[in-house]
Amino acid sequence: MELVVRAARAITEDGEVAASIGVDGGRIVALEPFDAPLDGDRVLGLGPDVVLLPGLVDTHVHVNDPGRAEWEGFETATRAAAAGGVTTIVDMPLNSLPPTVDVAALEVKRRAAAGRVHVDVGFWGGAIPGNRAELRGLHEAGVFGFKCFLLHSGVDEFPPLDARGLASAMGELASLGALTIVHAEDAHEIDSAPEPHGPEYADFLRSRPRVAENTAISQVIEEARRAGARAHILHLSSSDALALLASARSAGVAVSAETCPHYLTFTAEEIRDGATQFKCCPPIREAANRERLWQGLADGVIDCVVSDHSPCTPELKRFDSGDFGLAWGGISSLQLGLPAVWTQARQRGFTLTDVVRWMAARPAAQAGMRRKGRLAVGCDADFCVFAPDEAFVVDVAKLEHRNPVSAYHGRPLAGVVRSTWLRGASVGEEPRGMLLERGNC
Repeated sequence: MELVVRAARAITEDGEVAASIGVDGGRIVALEPFDAPLDGDRVLGLGPDVVLLPGLVDTHVHVNDPGRAEWEGFETATRAAAAGGVTTIVDMPLNSLPPTVDVAALEVKRRAAAGRVHVDVGFWGGAIPGNRAELRGLHEAGVFGFKCFLLHSGVDEFPPLDARGLASAMGELASLGALTIVHAEDAHEIDSAPEPHGPEYADFLRSRPRVAENTAISQVIEEARRAGARAHILHLSSSDALALLASARSAGVAVSAETCPHYLTFTAEEIRDGATQFKCCPPIREAANRERLWQGLADGVIDCVVSDHSPCTPELKRFDSGDFGLAWGGISSLQLGLPAVWTQARQRGFTLTDVVRWMAARPAAQAGMRRKGRLAVGCDADFCVFAPDEAFVVDVAKLEHRNPVSAYHGRPLAGVVRSTWLRGASVGEEPRGMLLERGNC
């Protein structure tokens, strides 16, 4: 074999075990007890201070390239991913120019990424008004599913679907067997809420009430039930919606949900006025809401945890005025998701096996990736070597993403990624990532 990894601690489908893993041709070909006599051209021995994890899978990343590459780009985003133990990302269809709403735009994006990615990259398509005829072509071209908004997306070139448009798109996607992923906030409820303005976080929070999420999620559930479609709720922040999701699943509706590290880490009570690095939509809510999201993960109502890495230039965060109404909404966390979640998870009695399920196995399964997110024979040899007891303080100047802005700056976190491996080789300076299509991974 090309490589044998002997790990005193490894997270497999059987939980944490001591294991020897054989790699050949970029895939795992053997998974044996620690002292099994496996021979390899190279042998990597890992001690008890680190844990071998499967490479994480982040299915919610805004790379913004091409068109807004000054916000982020494929080279910097994938460097940040690798530094955080993430070996596969799926790029969102908006904030790049053109948005990924037809096959021609997908090809533009693939050309922008080719030869520049340090981890494997897949793409979501977009469902917007007027592009129903484009959905089949995008599906056949290998996108992993289709994102839509139910209110203004923040960029005019990616408009939202109204009720009729959502029904039309989900009907078409159901016929293709494709996944619909939804930014679920109700436009009417947001329009009826107080207008966000000024530096007070409490005012911004009132402008994005929980009822907007709850109403939109109810609409998505009903449309998925009616159309027989698969639907996925993006970046869940309202814990009120957990009961809706649990009830829908018990009734046989194919609906799943994700949340993000920032909703599991921060609380509204601790965000100071003017701190627009914490602005995201839907917003970070109160401490009690955060704890109910953790319970949703424990209960399996929330399937996975992904970053919603949505970076921008420092100017767009409006640090000059601290105005939450004017600042771009998005939190840069692609490199920090694993330590952020682990820091909070272990305080609540969860294990690294839980974290791997939320951040590797389930995101991969939700996107239909058969060879990602698991240490198992036949899977890609994507590894994260993680030191769970080593601590550090986040310094934005040391992060790999393009702009030095993050809500995590100055925060102490537990867990350091020592190295990241892609298909059996350590991620280094040369970009070795592949562009993925649905069905080939």
